[in-house]
Amino acid sequence: MLYIALLHYPVYNKDGKVVTTSIANTDIHDIARLSRTYGVQNYFVVNPLSAQRALAYEIIDHWRQGYGAVFNPSRREAFELVMLKASLSEVQAEIVEQTGTLPQTIVTGANFEDGLLTCGELKKRMRNDNLPYLLIFGTGSGIAQEIVDRADYRLEPVKGIGDYNHLAVRSAAAIIIDRIMRD
Repeated sequence: MLYIALLHYPVYNKDGKVVTTSIANTDIHDIARLSRTYGVQNYFVVNPLSAQRALAYEIIDHWRQGYGAVFNPSRREAFELVMLKASLSEVQAEIVEQTGTLPQTIVTGANFEDGLLTCGELKKRMRNDNLPYLLIFGTGSGIAQEIVDRADYRLEPVKGIGDYNHLAVRSAAAIIIDRIMRD
């Protein structure tokens, strides 16, 4: 049982400072559609700023209840999976409410090395047990170390052909979710 969280705080900016990043419309859309396509239970957008969550609610409501719901019913279906939370602890509490079990947490990062869980290993774990798994993607320049240190697992990064490795989070999410969920 897979859940996804897109973390906007605490994450690093390009200077290595812990910041809160802004919610991006395209991330909401693309990761919601990805989640629906691959059977993800819920897609959580995590941002502590109420103004950011309010803006995201407007976008989500347009596709769930507004003109967008009538205009594009398949997008409405994808947006039903989206939940906004102020913190990862709120996400975990929601998953416990849904499943009765604290999720196993897996963080992602482009620069992770050593002692990593592979996508194949995660796929096998998910198929062999009935635990909820929370896959956490970071925005900005990556998830803050405090979150990485508390995670149960660190997932192997997506590697391209050369030394350039700076994918958009929604691109990395699509690759990783395909590797984990596809038969």
